[in-house]
Amino acid sequence: MTLQLVQVNFKAGDDSALGRFWAEALGWGISSEAPGVTNLEPVGFDWPDPAAVCVDLVRVPNPETVKYRVHLELATASEAHHAELVERLKGLGATSADEVQGAAVPWTVMADPEGNMFSVLEPRELYRDTGPIGAVVVECADPRAMVRFWGEAIDWTVHELTDDRALLRSVKGVGPYLEFRRTPDGEVTWNRIHLDVMSNPVSDQAKEVARLEGLGATRADVGQGDVSWVVLADPEGNEFCVLGRG
Repeated sequence: MTLQLVQVNFKAGDDSALGRFWAEALGWGISSEAPGVTNLEPVGFDWPDPAAVCVDLVRVPNPETVKYRVHLELATASEAHHAELVERLKGLGATSADEVQGAAVPWTVMADPEGNMFSVLEPRELYRDTGPIGAVVVECADPRAMVRFWGEAIDWTVHELTDDRALLRSVKGVGPYLEFRRTPDGEVTWNRIHLDVMSNPVSDQAKEVARLEGLGATRADVGQGDVSWVVLADPEGNEFCVLGRG
């Protein structure tokens, strides 16, 4: 197994502006690999490394505004840190989205300047050493089935597994958790946010794509054209990319 989860990819109306927001939110640095593409990673980070799942923002025309199946959850170290982070994010342009919860909860649901929802978590011992991103959450119909696929795909350790929730983390015990959370409606919507994985070495891309197809992934056409990455969909239809050279 040579696949590694390397980044979360955001489709953005303005990658530079949204990149500045998330860089300030996470305390990370900004770089650009091409016009319309903004990369975020910890300062001094040697990419790729499981100690962090980075953020890649790609400009697209008229990105849709829908309830996405993938979102970030930010970790905090104390109640004071939670309150300070929420206020700082509001100052950066985030807005409250607590109404989506429908009930009082200890975490804070927010939306970034382009409407992507995320959560600022109350202090949790589980996320004390994850870095600013505590978890990347994928809403799904069957967490157990998703773990069967993704656990084989990237060979992460399962830390919790129930009918309603599954948690995976790098076998090195570093970086954020990948959480599959059961949702009752099972509604399929276009994902403005998706996962990117990469083979090591990169030359194993074709072999890894074939292995993923054997696990149940399918080819997906999102209008990508002739590119160095391969777009696949997991068994519940969530698109993700297997990065290649370039």
